[in-house]
Amino acid sequence: MKRSLALTGKYSSLVLASLVVLVPIGVIVFASFKTRKEYGTTGPLVPPSNWLNFDNFVEAFTSGRMALGFWNTGFILIFSIIGTILIGTMTAYALDRFDFRGKRIVFFLFLTATLIPGVTTQVATFQIVKGLGLINTPWSAIILYMGTDIISIYIFIQFMQSIPKSLDEAALVDGASRFTIYRKIILPLLAPAIATVVIIKGIGIYNEFYVPFLYIPSRDLSVISTALFNFKGPYGAHWETIAAGTMIVIIPTVVVFLALQKWIYNGVTAGATK
Repeated sequence: MKRSLALTGKYSSLVLASLVVLVPIGVIVFASFKTRKEYGTTGPLVPPSNWLNFDNFVEAFTSGRMALGFWNTGFILIFSIIGTILIGTMTAYALDRFDFRGKRIVFFLFLTATLIPGVTTQVATFQIVKGLGLINTPWSAIILYMGTDIISIYIFIQFMQSIPKSLDEAALVDGASRFTIYRKIILPLLAPAIATVVIIKGIGIYNEFYVPFLYIPSRDLSVISTALFNFKGPYGAHWETIAAGTMIVIIPTVVVFLALQKWIYNGVTAGATK
């Protein structure tokens, strides 16, 4: 009896969780194929009458300037990820391989930074970025993405702790410098951690809305997440077009996730157990 109740509860919770995830996606899919009139006269869970109506997708891609959004997003994504990898791996290398005064304090400060809500520092952050003259430039988002990723540093540290320090010692005996050891030994061995960070960080930047919306308000510099705002105005919103644009935004993320889900699961699990 208890076993059957447990199984019922387990599968009921799984079905409920699946509905919570899939129903909003289904609503977006239905809305993206509806005309403006059909969207206003039918319920959100009613399928569209014509599944071959791609007018909303064309409108979203052209009027929303989504090609420009993909370009700007790609530019920010590439530089942010490269910077995150370089800063994260170098920081992790210094913290794991070197003993220096204040090392525990640095770890404590990193931990404290992860516990502070980001919204509490936004005023000061905005003033700093404005003082640097980076408002309305993609570099504002790039610097913020590179400088606020404490989690990536911890992932690199966890992986680096599994690399024997004897490799460093052997390389030092052979006359290699610390930078050579980092570049030719540590960095290649951190490939699984780098792949994990690239995937998680890349998806996070791709889906980020707040930072581009606040720091890059120019329409010519809009990213893919803010491009959909072109269809919302003071007299209402074109929700069927926004739904089509949302589908265009979601598809690359789903493709990347399905292709690299093995790396995501293995990387996160390995980083947690090392």
